[in-house]
Amino acid sequence: MYFYIKIANMIERTDIQKQLNKVRKRRISSEDILKEVQDIFTQNDKEREAISREISAKNADYVNNLRLDLLEQDRIYSLEDIKTLCVDYRLRFLDSHFFKGDIPEEAISKTRDLEKEHDCTLKGFKVVAPSKLLKLENADDPLLFAPMGNGYFYLIHKWGRDLHPFRRLLMWPYKSFENLVFMIFLLSILLTAISPISMFTKDANTQEYLMLFLFIFKGVAGMVLFYGFAKGKNFNTAIWDSKYYNA
Repeated sequence: MYFYIKIANMIERTDIQKQLNKVRKRRISSEDILKEVQDIFTQNDKEREAISREISAKNADYVNNLRLDLLEQDRIYSLEDIKTLCVDYRLRFLDSHFFKGDIPEEAISKTRDLEKEHDCTLKGFKVVAPSKLLKLENADDPLLFAPMGNGYFYLIHKWGRDLHPFRRLLMWPYKSFENLVFMIFLLSILLTAISPISMFTKDANTQEYLMLFLFIFKGVAGMVLFYGFAKGKNFNTAIWDSKYYNA
């Protein structure tokens, strides 16, 4: 037994790095390994640049042939779902070439992985983002989509900061004309309640409060309409997929 142990100790231990080098040497020479790595990196850079150009390019309506069995169900959204989100939070859903921010490397990586997985080249990208992040033609949380056809879109990547927690509430008056009128109505009631009506009359009654309310309501409505027309603003339901700034 001692003899076998002594022999085992005399045998050189296996260096796995050396063994790995031998495996590599059987496949490719040391001189060619750097060229192989460089070719891979070059090809990778070309593919990433092509994706970046495609996202920034102007594309007509395009349908990507994605394999349904490989898609994540929670990343598939209908146009109606996206419209509801945009209307609630006053966002835009436009072609990706309107996006003026930087497309993060992670979004490009996910796009490249998706293309390899589905053996296709993705086109016709769409972005959901606030107006300030889009290059709109003159009349905080982007989502990158690829169209699937029949009014469905596949979410590739989300980046940036989340929206302000009160954005939906703050944008509620702009959702529709009815919402705006109701907001003006509530604001007028509040202004009427805090107005020092005693400065105008000593014995204020319901009729005088009503007259003051109507006066304030017309004043607030007039200012809102003037601001809206002056700035060319429109309601969320009208601008969610509009490429024009004055909308």
